[in-house]
Amino acid sequence: MRTVTATTAAVTAALAAGAASVAAGRLASDAALKAPPGRPLPTEPRLTVHGTAAGQITLTRHLASLRPGRYGLAGDGSHAVVGPVLPGDRHPADAVVRRLERVTHGTLAPGDKAWLTPNLYVGNPGTALGLRYADVQIPGELGALPGWFLPGPRATWIIAVHGLGATREHALNLMALLHRLEFPLLALAYRGDAGAPRPPGGLRHFGETEWHDLESAVHYAVEHGARRVVLLGWSTGATMALRTAARSDLRDHISGLVLDSPVLDWRTTVRALAAARRTPGALLPLAVRAAQGRTGLDAARPGAQDRLDVPALVFHGPADTVAPWRLSRRFADAHPRLVALHTVPQAPHGAMWNAAPDRYEEALRRFLTPLA
Repeated sequence: MRTVTATTAAVTAALAAGAASVAAGRLASDAALKAPPGRPLPTEPRLTVHGTAAGQITLTRHLASLRPGRYGLAGDGSHAVVGPVLPGDRHPADAVVRRLERVTHGTLAPGDKAWLTPNLYVGNPGTALGLRYADVQIPGELGALPGWFLPGPRATWIIAVHGLGATREHALNLMALLHRLEFPLLALAYRGDAGAPRPPGGLRHFGETEWHDLESAVHYAVEHGARRVVLLGWSTGATMALRTAARSDLRDHISGLVLDSPVLDWRTTVRALAAARRTPGALLPLAVRAAQGRTGLDAARPGAQDRLDVPALVFHGPADTVAPWRLSRRFADAHPRLVALHTVPQAPHGAMWNAAPDRYEEALRRFLTPLA
């Protein structure tokens, strides 16, 4: 009887441990599958505002606050734009002083918590940049998809699509340049975004289902006069661009890809985001399995293994902790005639433009000119 009781207790304990592990893996996978649009990824630290003065702001000293370039600084109810670190300013050893370019809305007071974001602008193309645009509705697989359309005289349209933790406001960073280059631009909100249909189960699929929404945008562009289309995507939006260029019935209309911080292996990104939530290392494989089980993603095809038939410009850098730069380098090496890799040092995920905007825009201009 004691043996039976002991065995039963052991089995019960094992089942309980197994159930707990499954639950832990599921919770850890939420960092990637339920990343809310417009909120920081868990890899992005919250910084403390120590003070502001004329044209400058003092923040917690961190690798993030030392990044080169220009960024949005978002808090709960506030948004500002910060420029480079100011050399020579006196400050405590645990703080960094950056240029404060403007406060878009809200206030920044000592003790406030904020995080750096790629978004220099908030609002829409009209309120943020003074550009003429139209709100459009694009028929999609799950329902109507909101978009901003900026007209231009060229027959080649650019369709911009954001990635993890972002919204279509991300495209505002490049709108002034693309407007000067006279490209029509369509910035897309897709399933899971505000005003767009809810994805099945409320989960994101790293572009593996979302690319159908981008395909719908290509249909819309062609139906409204586009002869050619260039797909511009950040993060999982870059994955969507790759899938659309390879699988869409309209791929012959796609003449080029611009990929910023592309997610080329969803398993690596799940692990990175789960680890950033302080998930113990032993549970990270469970997070990947949970993500696979919840979404149906193919673990045997974790990366961009579709064929590539059009030129692609890839912006990426070794400091990206969400989507490894080495995978972009491998992708470029595998397609030497089609892929140009523009390496950006010290830039976080999805913020290659922010770290070096002038170099980024010149590379983009040179890539787009022959495609126009």
